[in-house]
Amino acid sequence: MSSLVQRSQVTADQVIATETQPLLAAVNLTVESGGTKVLRDISFTLPHGRILGLIGESGAGKSMIGRVIANQLPRGFAVTAGSLPFEGRDLLALPHHEHRELLGRRIAFVPQEPTGALNPAKTIGQHFAEHLKRLDVPKAERRNVALAALADMLMPAPADVYDKYPFQLSGGMCQRVLIALAFVSKPDLVIADEPTASLDVTTQVHIIGLLRRLQDKYRTGVLFITHQLRLAAHLCDEVAVLYAGDIVEYGPAGPLFRRPRHPYSRALDTANPRFSGAWQPLSSPPGHMPGLNEFRNLPGCRFAPRCASAIDACVAEPPALRVVADGTVMRCIRDDAVPAAESVAGVLQPVGANAQSIGLMQVQNVSMTFHSGGLFKPKAETHAVKEISFSISAGEFVGVVGESGSGKSTLGRMIMGLERPTAGQISLDGVPIGHTAAEWRRRIGIVQLVFQDPRSALNPRRDVLNLVTQPLQSTGHLSRREMRDRAEVLLQDTGLPKDVVSRLPHQMSGGQRQRINIARALCAAPRLLIADEIASGLDVSVQAQILNLLLRLKREHDIALLMISHDLAVVRYLCSRVLVMCQGEVVESGDTETIFANPQHPYTRELIAAVPPEDLTRNWTQLGAVG
Repeated sequence: MSSLVQRSQVTADQVIATETQPLLAAVNLTVESGGTKVLRDISFTLPHGRILGLIGESGAGKSMIGRVIANQLPRGFAVTAGSLPFEGRDLLALPHHEHRELLGRRIAFVPQEPTGALNPAKTIGQHFAEHLKRLDVPKAERRNVALAALADMLMPAPADVYDKYPFQLSGGMCQRVLIALAFVSKPDLVIADEPTASLDVTTQVHIIGLLRRLQDKYRTGVLFITHQLRLAAHLCDEVAVLYAGDIVEYGPAGPLFRRPRHPYSRALDTANPRFSGAWQPLSSPPGHMPGLNEFRNLPGCRFAPRCASAIDACVAEPPALRVVADGTVMRCIRDDAVPAAESVAGVLQPVGANAQSIGLMQVQNVSMTFHSGGLFKPKAETHAVKEISFSISAGEFVGVVGESGSGKSTLGRMIMGLERPTAGQISLDGVPIGHTAAEWRRRIGIVQLVFQDPRSALNPRRDVLNLVTQPLQSTGHLSRREMRDRAEVLLQDTGLPKDVVSRLPHQMSGGQRQRINIARALCAAPRLLIADEIASGLDVSVQAQILNLLLRLKREHDIALLMISHDLAVVRYLCSRVLVMCQGEVVESGDTETIFANPQHPYTRELIAAVPPEDLTRNWTQLGAVG
């Protein structure tokens, strides 16, 4: 056993004493629910004009801090200790009406889901009018103020956007609208809660660049909530890593990214696929983020059950913050601790299809054209997919990348048979496939689609047994006992325990729901899986588990995969071949490593430039600040 490292402990006052009166500070902030500490002794400092990143997976407590600032804790939750000074005035002690006056004026919020945060029944102009009315902007000036705010976001044709509804805009444009709404009051503090989650890489870099540009322009302090350590390292000045309501590591973003010290920080780093360097298998800590009902059984370090280096002293009481190096403080009693890693035995580096493999699917000159217009509108055509040809062999993993709207999902839906091509032909095992009942049964016996959002893809009223065996239930050939046996095999294949068969979707985590989604797709023993953004928005550890699961299924069942994704690092990790789509066309295709290392098409180069690089000296955020 390695010896414990004896270092001087750090008090909360020392952690936040970076200047006499910061913009925002948390001092020993504690939130409880039912006698359980949800947030424990949270302390940090956010100076004027700086960006502090809050990093961690779902359930770490990041958004709970934002709720405390907004005075919107859920029912049954309350702040029981600590203070939250905002320019010297404790937000927790302010009268309700004074606190409310700060929100939207001096303290603004950028929510995670842009389409859900905007009212679909109101135009963008109406959203601005309501907000500006609350800010006491005269009615005659509101339109000009709104247009100026949209122009500040480098929004093309602000006047057109002003008159549109949210559903008429892309996700990235909706996110720009929300950032414009947040900055229109020139606030002192902005809380940005996962503002780039599920956005494609080029939209992400534009949003991040614009956020940095406005933050610099108005000297605004930003609390940036994310689960992406590399993204935070490029944007943030300091970073606080949270786990189960504790800050486990806190310090300057650059040193913390280059050398994370806490076992959980390291686990986040090793669970992220690299976009450069040698291919290496992902690892993630076993188990899951503890839920609120588990906190009371974790009096010490809450990460200890998942940490390979935990000792008795770790579970006795919460470790104190202590200085380690480079201005970083850490809540861990050991310097030699290593993160517990999920076993990656059997995870193979993705390689090309075997030379002896049989061509499984052929796509020949496939196109899809959508027609719009009607009685009072001119007819128009939208070419979603234009004359695409490619094939997939048994056991081959092929990636499809491109921005939102490039035609990736439409291509996947045509292969699955959910859309009929307006031209071209799709063949399976060399035989053209159509849409008759017999051909449909043949198609779904070979091809299955794994949907992006398992929450909406799984019927909330069905238990796991019925969800997983759904493809076989219409045949009537299997008894309930045989169905259960089949479900248990599928659950084992996807890394889930047998006892989840009686659970409902809401009783499972996002990663578990996605595994159920995959298990259902495997029920009919398909030979080709179409995965449409299945890792988008997942925590990095869950994403690593899903990606490793797909590689294991390839090894054990010789399954082929068409991976539709906007995350180029995920495609590099999984796929031996890649198709790059732009405006419905494949503009470049070939070996994944070759294309990503030496892209030939300008659009491919643009996609690759938008990926946050490992090198923090590259001013990556400037890509988005120029439009």
